[in-house]
Amino acid sequence: MAHPYGMAAKMTEQQSSPEARPEAREFREYCRRWLEENRPPPTETPLPQASYEVTYDDHRAYLCDWQAKCYEAGLIATDVPKVYGGHGYENFQSIASDEVRRSKVPYFLNWIGLGMVAPTLLIHGSEEQKKRFLKPIFSAEEIWCQGYSEPGAGSDLVSLQTSAVKDGDQWIINGSKVWTSLGSLASWMLLLARNDKQDKYNGITCFLLPIDQPGVTVRPIHKMTGECGFCEVFFENAIIADDLRVDDVGAGWKVAMSTLTSERGAAAGVGAVTHTESPLSSVRELIELAKTTKRNGVPVWDDPVWRDRIVKLYIRIEAIIQHARRAPIEALNGGAMRLPLQSKVVGSEIGQDLNATALGVLGMQSSLYVGDEHAVRNGRWPLGYMNSYTGTISGGSSEIQRNILGERILGLPKTK
Repeated sequence: MAHPYGMAAKMTEQQSSPEARPEAREFREYCRRWLEENRPPPTETPLPQASYEVTYDDHRAYLCDWQAKCYEAGLIATDVPKVYGGHGYENFQSIASDEVRRSKVPYFLNWIGLGMVAPTLLIHGSEEQKKRFLKPIFSAEEIWCQGYSEPGAGSDLVSLQTSAVKDGDQWIINGSKVWTSLGSLASWMLLLARNDKQDKYNGITCFLLPIDQPGVTVRPIHKMTGECGFCEVFFENAIIADDLRVDDVGAGWKVAMSTLTSERGAAAGVGAVTHTESPLSSVRELIELAKTTKRNGVPVWDDPVWRDRIVKLYIRIEAIIQHARRAPIEALNGGAMRLPLQSKVVGSEIGQDLNATALGVLGMQSSLYVGDEHAVRNGRWPLGYMNSYTGTISGGSSEIQRNILGERILGLPKTK
């Protein structure tokens, strides 16, 4: 693959830190320069706060074009082998993703494909599946969604009931999924379905489902925010060819654990970036909000109680950023990937606290929502607060994450 950054990038045993290599520093500078020179113009209608809320066709076209350019530049699939459409470097993806977030350019629309499907296929997919599906994921030619959660199987995923019945060289799918991000835009779904009702864990199989077919119905779910990035999906005798099965029949739970490891942040993925506003920039914006918002003629920032609350948030955010730097060190993680799971729990809850604090600073102004001409930053903080609950639920709720950490890391007994 022709690529503007032609440097070889190989990790040696003596160089334990990728950032210690001169090549890594050069690559970071290349990413910064490319992103600055190729920054796309803003959309006529502002993008949603996060990629999972994209629903408009013009936003889709804009974001797909942007992702394709970043892929060609080497900022996506940076470490994936060239045979699968990647760029063939080693330990550079985290640098590229970090610079994308830092530059505040648009996020990548195909985040499920990049962050979940691609890592799963690299581990469990056949050679044919890797060569067929990975490059269109990287370039956003094909958008993906994830068919895991069901009305009766959300946090308790293993209770899923969508059925897969073998019929010759194909499978017949019946059932439904819910909270399907990007369902209305996707052409493919990573699907879990039950092939054996008697075997709870070994009776689940993973498939790659083409959505545009008879028997598949997608319905957007309208949230209290007014957005509808989540969908419910219904299957009525939908068909999947057996060569679109991922791994062995009955290996779906093992595949799902790989996918959820990526979703919860325990794997680097291949460049998924769903937000480009960093926590530090958000808390700095919160500080500015407190300095410019007045109560009884005095800035909120001058109130020691509010100032103390905001500074503690700043400290927590800085701590979680430093904590995340340790995540790639395997010896610190154990089998349950302790550090990334901790980051998922704490990071999502900090996001909620940050937005809640902003609403407190705004006071009565926090009731002014998106579209109100008097709303501060077009209602950014009330919208952010309502959307923050997505982070504490998706990828396994905070309660589920704490159970995993308690049972697998601390050795506590299972909850009943």
